[in-house]
Amino acid sequence: MQKSKVRKWIMRALLSLGAALALLAALAGGFWYDLDLDGEPTPNLQAGPADLGFVSATVPQRGRILAVVTSTASLHNGRRSGFELTELARAWWVFRHNGYAVDIASPLGGPPPMMRDDDLIEADYAFLNDADAQASLQASLRLSKVDPARYDAVYFVGGKGTMLDFPGNPDIARIVRDIAPRGVIGAVCHGPAALLGIELENGQTLLQGRQVNGFSNAEELFLAEDAVARLGFLLEDALRAEAGTYVEGPMYLAHSVVDARLITGQNPWSTWAVAESMIRALGHEPLARVPTAEENSVALLQLMHRDGIEAALRAKREGPRSDKHLLLLHALIAAMQWQLGDAYALQRLARA
Repeated sequence: MQKSKVRKWIMRALLSLGAALALLAALAGGFWYDLDLDGEPTPNLQAGPADLGFVSATVPQRGRILAVVTSTASLHNGRRSGFELTELARAWWVFRHNGYAVDIASPLGGPPPMMRDDDLIEADYAFLNDADAQASLQASLRLSKVDPARYDAVYFVGGKGTMLDFPGNPDIARIVRDIAPRGVIGAVCHGPAALLGIELENGQTLLQGRQVNGFSNAEELFLAEDAVARLGFLLEDALRAEAGTYVEGPMYLAHSVVDARLITGQNPWSTWAVAESMIRALGHEPLARVPTAEENSVALLQLMHRDGIEAALRAKREGPRSDKHLLLLHALIAAMQWQLGDAYALQRLARA
């Protein structure tokens, strides 16, 4: 997580009087921290596949996976949109390192609009640096031209643009209907919008009676109170209305749901888990890899939610490097929600 991300959230907080008061109250309790985070390690901008922490092994070619991204470049209110780079790049490497060729497709084909945030890691830069990945992205297949029989699985990449061109797309429905009975369906963040309203041959919808998740109302509305005006609907509401069960996890922490060969993830931090669960559903144990500092931070946050701050502090002192920026960002989020005890505990975790 780059320090510019932390500064952006602070500016957003200060735009709200209530959030500003929360920050001031937290400051009195010791929440405030030094913004000079230059001592934190920075990602290798020249990273390649060999730098990504996958344990070296020769994996035979096992099959092919279709990754689907949005073609929507702007939302209903005109705000810029597209697919999320992190949600494509990290899954791309899991699929490729585990023996699967990957094709990228989009509703319109050709170069899709990309959302590139500040919180990139080596896997994301490696995707941007990789000639094969970029060639596949820039020449994404038009969905109407895709032959689903070629693929063992389909993975729907998130990004707010998916809310506009994934639901009701007849080619997405055609591809899912072909793959679902024999292969694996995966989706992350806003990507599960693709799964809405797809009727199978037995007359049931794909999601009927199934456990799923996707970007939650809490996450969506925290970022944008006008989310419905931007997107047309809230994904959690639509999933709850159609699926058997919507399984919600904590805000902005990795959380995925596996229901047989249907795998969904709640937010960008769920990408690694969704991709590796798809490999398992395809019948293979994912290749071992070294977790990223970001993943280590998410694990600490999940431990704190479950077992308390002291357990998380012990784990941080004894464990591998985590991402201080991400921990501080969660401290700020807690302060903006008036959860001042959590905010103080999280800044302790970041500084430990």
